[in-house]
Amino acid sequence: MTSYWVLAYYYFTSIKEPALEVLRHKEFFSTRDIKGRIYISHDGINGQMSASPDAAEEYIEWLRSDSRFKDIEFKIHTYPEHCFPRATVKVRPQLVAMDASYDMSKTGVHVSPEQWKKMLEERDEKTVLLDVRNDYEWELGHFEGAELPTLEQFREFPTYAKKLKEKCDPQKTKVMMYCTGGIRCEVYSALLKEEGFNEVYQLQGGIIKYGLQAGSKHWKGKLFVFDDRLAVPISEKEPAETISSCIHCKEKSDLYFNCANMDCNELFISCQACAEKTKGCCCPDCEAAPRVRPLQKGERPKPFRRLSHLFSEQTNEL
Repeated sequence: MTSYWVLAYYYFTSIKEPALEVLRHKEFFSTRDIKGRIYISHDGINGQMSASPDAAEEYIEWLRSDSRFKDIEFKIHTYPEHCFPRATVKVRPQLVAMDASYDMSKTGVHVSPEQWKKMLEERDEKTVLLDVRNDYEWELGHFEGAELPTLEQFREFPTYAKKLKEKCDPQKTKVMMYCTGGIRCEVYSALLKEEGFNEVYQLQGGIIKYGLQAGSKHWKGKLFVFDDRLAVPISEKEPAETISSCIHCKEKSDLYFNCANMDCNELFISCQACAEKTKGCCCPDCEAAPRVRPLQKGERPKPFRRLSHLFSEQTNEL
């Protein structure tokens, strides 16, 4: 069975012509077994991809051969199939969509996974352990004792930061923040520093690197990822418990579905039995809606793909 490498990476560096970098990537991908989602801006690159081992190694070597990306770090997992429908490379105004600019020279202190584990074990009441992911992400899994803000979009964090400042004295509060791969913490930690929080620490490489290097100690549940896998253990060497529940029957489940009502498409957790009973819908109103697509049955459902995505996959468009 073919085993693909799943790469997660980001790097802040000056890119004068992002559109030209997009073209370079598309040309490189066109002759290799690579699929993924790569965003490039004037500030750097953010990517997730799956590739054959040979193609992955070639890409890592190719990207690091560019002086702008020579120090880039790749976090690598394996998976039996591609995790993305196609290769998408786009220019983005911001690598993290915040609708505002922050001084990226004033980010938090980067903490290695081993240091992070030690800090978790020594944490006191003046330390806030902050999960800066969206609520549908931390619902699947999070660090024990973490503050879990109810955020549906990245853009909501600035408002939350102001509320945190009202609740905690920024001069006396130590903040430990974490996200999936580390990139959101780069921006969010700079934001907290601007809000007056002096002592801000961020998990270097995010939850992904923690799982690879430190295992699942102090972690509960699974990790939400933005690809076909959706829910994965943070450590490939250790089993992961299920802490999330079906929205219908409340039984334990970590299966995410897109609501079959095409005018809803809400991402929700359901067990297989309830998904079949409700035709893949999140609520009775959606079951009765006029535009309900058939439930795609499978042991682990994949995110819904529009027809254009399927066409692109078949024609291998970039």
